[in-house]
Amino acid sequence: MKAVIATRNKGKIKELKELLSDFGLDILPLDHFPQVGEIVEDGDTFFENAMKKAKTVSEKTGLMAIADDSGLEVDALKGAPGVYSARYAGEGATDEQNYLKLLDEMKDVPEEKRGAQFRCVMVAYRPDGRWVSAEGVCRGRITYSPRGEKGFGYDPVFVPEGDTRTMAELTREEKNKISHRGKALGILKEKISELLS
Repeated sequence: MKAVIATRNKGKIKELKELLSDFGLDILPLDHFPQVGEIVEDGDTFFENAMKKAKTVSEKTGLMAIADDSGLEVDALKGAPGVYSARYAGEGATDEQNYLKLLDEMKDVPEEKRGAQFRCVMVAYRPDGRWVSAEGVCRGRITYSPRGEKGFGYDPVFVPEGDTRTMAELTREEKNKISHRGKALGILKEKISELLS
């Protein structure tokens, strides 16, 4: 069965293709479907945004669509940047601009109060209206400066629990085992067979 990954984020596409590689789905990127256009992520929650993307892409392509919305929730910032993670430093901001703004806002926050988590909500949606969703969380803490060249987003400033390296210092295999996206997809894969029947 063909499925569309409802994102144009190259890092995310690569990660999801790897995580779904054992599922026998023919994964197509959103770029193959120019008729979809831009989808405005205006939901108040990760679920609302993921559902809107999956439903829109599925309806416009006639294929099953898999969408996620994810972001960083920082304890000291009352859960910010949250759903605004990708545009924290403004519309069109780069990953670096976003995490540098975050580090600047947290420069006076002591080590013991730098807790945070990545949260991911994933939705698989079929053109017949059937859907399943899953959520994954990865706890950790925010560093004082960026480290590492791998990954994307806030990976260079996030150290997952039980490690001393940032997400951007882990191999892709290590990251996929513990990441919020890996956890959400693991749950989604258990549910997705309902949609394939």
